[in-house]
Amino acid sequence: MQYLKLFLVFILLFSAGCEGRQKAGRFVYFRNYSRTFNDLNDRHLKAARQWGIEPVSAAEVLKRRPGKVEEIKSCRLYAVDPLTHSQPYLVPRAATLLRTIAANFKDSLSSKGLPSYSIIVTSVLRTNESLKKLRRRNLNASANSAHLFGTTFDIAYARFKKSAFRETETDKLKSVLAEVLRDLRNEKRCYVRYEYKQGCFHITVR
Repeated sequence: MQYLKLFLVFILLFSAGCEGRQKAGRFVYFRNYSRTFNDLNDRHLKAARQWGIEPVSAAEVLKRRPGKVEEIKSCRLYAVDPLTHSQPYLVPRAATLLRTIAANFKDSLSSKGLPSYSIIVTSVLRTNESLKKLRRRNLNASANSAHLFGTTFDIAYARFKKSAFRETETDKLKSVLAEVLRDLRNEKRCYVRYEYKQGCFHITVR
């Protein structure tokens, strides 16, 4: 009888422990993207004018500005999309922010036991020339864009570059990225706008 009681107690404790581990490992999805990331264009522009370069007419001008902007290329931290209406340049302050976001994203995936992925940058610095072309194609594109100053970049939330054999659902990756951006925004490192139609987070360094 004594052994039976001990056995039942052991079973109860083990069951409770398993249940606790399951609850601790349950993934919590990020909510309220639009409400959290609601920094409007005037905020982005104010920061862009403070930290950015003067807008340039064409891409050739950027190559004559060593030190003021740095070229960003696909690397182990992030991937850069083939760019059609922007140039792969950021001011050093913004380039540092991009690397921080990318590194924090990977670290967060690892801490949650999720497979490794990289963020994808979809838009970077726009010249006056590229902005005109974009506005002819997209009437909703703003003529007063923070992208003109080299302080601003877009990161896709529906596409990620796989870095491991394992896979996970895109909504989980989007949620982890949102947590990273929320934390940096709360630290006053950046402004963030959730752009639902464009499928990206619009980010400006502070």
